[in-house]
Amino acid sequence: MARMARRILVAGMASGVALPGILRAQAALPMRVVVPAARGEPLDSLARLLADRLIPFLGRAMVVENRIGAGGLTAAEAVATAPPDGTVIGILGAATLCAAPAVHGRTGFDPLRELRPVTQITDTAVVLAMESARAQARGWADLPAVLAWAKANPEAIRIAHAGVGTESHLVLAALAEAAEVAIAEVPARDSAAADLVAGEVDGAADLPAGLLPQIAAGRALPLGVSSRRGLAPLPDVPAFAEYAELGLGGIDLRGWSMVMAPAATPDGEVQRLSFAIRRVASHPEFAPVLRRPGYAVALSVSPEAAAQMLAEERSKWRRLVELSGAAAN
Repeated sequence: MARMARRILVAGMASGVALPGILRAQAALPMRVVVPAARGEPLDSLARLLADRLIPFLGRAMVVENRIGAGGLTAAEAVATAPPDGTVIGILGAATLCAAPAVHGRTGFDPLRELRPVTQITDTAVVLAMESARAQARGWADLPAVLAWAKANPEAIRIAHAGVGTESHLVLAALAEAAEVAIAEVPARDSAAADLVAGEVDGAADLPAGLLPQIAAGRALPLGVSSRRGLAPLPDVPAFAEYAELGLGGIDLRGWSMVMAPAATPDGEVQRLSFAIRRVASHPEFAPVLRRPGYAVALSVSPEAAAQMLAEERSKWRRLVELSGAAAN
């Protein structure tokens, strides 16, 4: 206990937060950070990193709460129905906020209406990689070669994705439409990377965390990323949009995550949370930790800017839900 008190004291002094305010807040209930991920998954690790560093800024204990199910909507609803007093936030991704209600038939729940953006916090991209031995045997040295093979052999290429309605599934749908090819899009049995390594599929599309270790080990050959700006851990891997001659010039799909609060949270609390999160995530030690699983820090300049970005992204992802056939009947 003495050691814990000393850590709080040091954290308070280092952050410039007045110690009496921290001591008064110790009696308060912990702040909850809700994530639609199991413990140890990248989004959970992000939440724990953020929560740990928010303690001295918000002056209260932090608890990460894992709520899995319905494409992230279980977590989103847990945040939406929480007291709107700044004590509960969620870290939710693009597919949850923009696509999941259409995919899972939750027409009575609209994340954009029942949640309030605080700030974007991360940005990443979906990676397309092929199983290395198979790519070498079939001459798939780059994305044009794969798409040419797919065009000559409709539905013959099997590519695993993270699940129906996820970013990776919808990116595959966008790629197939733009290139005018038919790809067998296979929901992963374990994970997209694991299915690729096991030889159950020809390739995998997923957010970077699962694929980067397989790429580093030489078991997966990365051929493209879905974001026009590329991906820092894979600087030599082209964006899909670089192949404009193949019809891919318009693809720019990012796997971002955003901090959300209940819709009725007062302006003052949202601004306070936004300021604290942006201070923490701007610290030089924060970005390198996120870089390992393929995230970049991406912060909104204000909650209003986050809301505008979310509204702009929604139509893009909703269209892909319809295109993919993932929309609930």
